[in-house]
Amino acid sequence: MKKLLYLFALFIAALNLRPIITSVASMMSMIQTELGISALTASLLTTLPVLCMGLFAPVATTLSQRLGLERTIFISLLLITLATALRSVDQSVIVLLATALVGGIGISFAGPLLSSFIKKYFPASPSIVSIYSVSMTIGAALASGLTIPIYNQNEHNLSLALSCWAAFGFIAVIFWTLLIRKNKPSSSRSQRVKLPLGNKKAIQFTLFFGLMASMFYSLTAWISPIALSFGYSAPNAALLLTVFTLIQVPVALLIPNLVNRSGKIKLWLVLCSVSELIGLVLLLLPVPMLPAVIFLGIGAGGLFPLALMLPIMATNTAEEAGSWSAMSQMGGYIMGAFGPLVIGWIFDLSGRFNVSIIAMLVIVMLMISVQLSMNMGRKAVGAPKGNEAQKS
Repeated sequence: MKKLLYLFALFIAALNLRPIITSVASMMSMIQTELGISALTASLLTTLPVLCMGLFAPVATTLSQRLGLERTIFISLLLITLATALRSVDQSVIVLLATALVGGIGISFAGPLLSSFIKKYFPASPSIVSIYSVSMTIGAALASGLTIPIYNQNEHNLSLALSCWAAFGFIAVIFWTLLIRKNKPSSSRSQRVKLPLGNKKAIQFTLFFGLMASMFYSLTAWISPIALSFGYSAPNAALLLTVFTLIQVPVALLIPNLVNRSGKIKLWLVLCSVSELIGLVLLLLPVPMLPAVIFLGIGAGGLFPLALMLPIMATNTAEEAGSWSAMSQMGGYIMGAFGPLVIGWIFDLSGRFNVSIIAMLVIVMLMISVQLSMNMGRKAVGAPKGNEAQKS
């Protein structure tokens, strides 16, 4: 029963980590039109929270060591919820950018600490990261798929369409309030762990996370505009983004378990990257966009949970897992933040997305080279044996 409680806590927290980003991504063209901003400025609405997720990730471990893991996650959920709700105040670029900043800080705390949460409560089951990843994907899919219908059915009310996703946050805040009241803070101080800045494996994880995040957020931000430029209608363009996110759900559930069984994490990393490569090549060909989006979704759906698994499987304690995750997400999200920005900049210069798609092809090839160079070692290729599992 306790495990189910922690699983739901993980699920409801992760559900809130993407709607503040993907709700904007699905509305990118409308936001540009209504507010009269360029593609580069619009890119900041997805770039800013991702950049914050990198810059503030190390703060998460410091806060966790002072306030406790569960309380710090609660604070992060509170920040995300308030930022999303504040989008109902005014329909302006200033409000959108300010809430993107606050929401990004909240996500930066939750990201590495949910990996630490898994290591703490499920030390023998790193594949539980699939719950984390799937919940995040569901939140992203709901926001990307339903924001436009909500916008259309409420007389093109942009503020309502973007702020209504705070409902998930209110549920999470209430649940985590009960959780932290039940779990009293430990009297013993948690182990102080520094970021593994000089560790070669941790550096490789960070580079991979950065290239993976660059691709993920570029695709999330620009799949719909690319579809519009190819002649698709606005609803169909939004539907393609929804397909991209929804297909990640079964993949994110399946891949971590396959890795856990086979131990061949490098193989699955490369296969998922090749799937993205195929999707990008298809975008350059005169064929329907749906197959390309499916391959891209499969690749993204597998790569993200594997990126989350790597620090968990390579460390021994919850504190170490949080520290390694903070480092990979710090560097990774800072790199990833520039993905949508560069794609928007290239489009503004060329007026076409083909050059941007070629740039994404280069990113994926670099990612594959990093994956092949990884020396995984024993800890990073298999979960602890059953006799090491935490007792209920």
